[in-house]
Amino acid sequence: MFDEMMGFEGDVTREAYTNLFCWLGDQDLKKLAKKSSSAEQLFRRIGITFNVYGQKQAEERLIPFDLIPRILAAEEWRILEEGIKQRVTAINCFLCDIYNEQEIIQAGIIPAEHIHKNEAFMPQMCGFTPVGGIYTHVVGVDIVRTGPTDFCVLEDNARVPSGVSYMLENRSTMQHMFPELFTTHQIRPINNYPKDLFNSLIECSNSSFENPNVALLTPGIHNSAYYEHSFLADEMGIELIQGSDLAVQDGKVTIRTTQGVENVDIIYRRIDDNFLDPLSFDPKSLLGTPGLFDAYRNGSLILANAPGTGIADDKAIYSYIPDIIRFYLGDEPLLPNIPTWRCDDKNNLIYVIENLNELVVKEVHGSGGYGMLIGPAASKKELSDFSRKLKANPGKYVAQPTLALSTVPILTKNGLAPRHVDLRPFVLVSPSKVRVTPGGLTRVALKDGSLVVNSSQGGGTKDTWVLRA
Repeated sequence: MFDEMMGFEGDVTREAYTNLFCWLGDQDLKKLAKKSSSAEQLFRRIGITFNVYGQKQAEERLIPFDLIPRILAAEEWRILEEGIKQRVTAINCFLCDIYNEQEIIQAGIIPAEHIHKNEAFMPQMCGFTPVGGIYTHVVGVDIVRTGPTDFCVLEDNARVPSGVSYMLENRSTMQHMFPELFTTHQIRPINNYPKDLFNSLIECSNSSFENPNVALLTPGIHNSAYYEHSFLADEMGIELIQGSDLAVQDGKVTIRTTQGVENVDIIYRRIDDNFLDPLSFDPKSLLGTPGLFDAYRNGSLILANAPGTGIADDKAIYSYIPDIIRFYLGDEPLLPNIPTWRCDDKNNLIYVIENLNELVVKEVHGSGGYGMLIGPAASKKELSDFSRKLKANPGKYVAQPTLALSTVPILTKNGLAPRHVDLRPFVLVSPSKVRVTPGGLTRVALKDGSLVVNSSQGGGTKDTWVLRA
């Protein structure tokens, strides 16, 4: 198993971690533990929480924060950055195609039923290209690692990716608590993210709006990511709004302010597709604004991300991403996928059931670590129950091999201990540029041996450092 600080052998510090390793050797771990408690109090005071739905107790929680940073060397980041830019560019091409010419279907690359019967596909978007031509303005690409240069994409988050506020607050906390580490390490900054997000959205206006007015649309205070919504709106200097704050007049979206009625030209929306507009999507929605989608269709509004982008992070479509890159860009993928078996294929289903104890099985439309099976950690009863689920509804699932994910040290009661991690870099897309923030959100499985890093399943986060060349 590969440890990012100690390598495969566990007795030689890797170069990127040399300064940190020496610093850790001089620290009193009990004092570090106290600082960990101080960090928790700081997060609680600021209000950095998330909601856990469906649980009566502890509905609002802190995401555990580990003080030991994860470090990526400049060359490691270069590999990731190039591969992520390629991938996100291809995804935008794919979305534009399936909602217009559908050439990838005609070419036989992806079967039509995998698009048209997919619940994330929005027919309302067909025959329409957004202002600026961008569908996924903000993307989170989940990366796992198995060796020094062996990075794989675990999944793409193209709808409303979350977690960037934790990335920023983790860095702020580390700078506050350990300023000396930032003098011994040349770390690339990430604090420009809100400004870059704002500028990226403005660039998408494509001169269609004069001094465009940007707002962030939230479902409200009970949403699991509400802290992030308010944090980003404040950092960007824009209005935080709800659907009830908006009205559509003469084909334009407006908001009433203390200065009078103003147009809203760009909405960074953090609510799901079906709730955006009760006239075009779910008629029972109380979160959206009637007529909002019509204003979007007539070109008087930019929605980021575009409705219907969820099909690009569907776990069945994920398995086609290497082919999508080849089809639209004519290049080989720089970052590989994890091998994936779509269980709606009869032969794949037989293989998955026969090898269930060795595989990870996920719901095609699942998220947050829910509804999945980790074969090697499952009991005989769990394997048997899941086998029945697969046979009853195979199209609902995909399967992947169990990977030996890299580990990074965390601070435990007994000292430093390795734990599995993944990484979610955040990507901003405009017509002229693809920006990848140098770092991202490292999620860590705090339980020994666990591969589940999701915060809703007990995972934590770390600050992620990208070193300058």
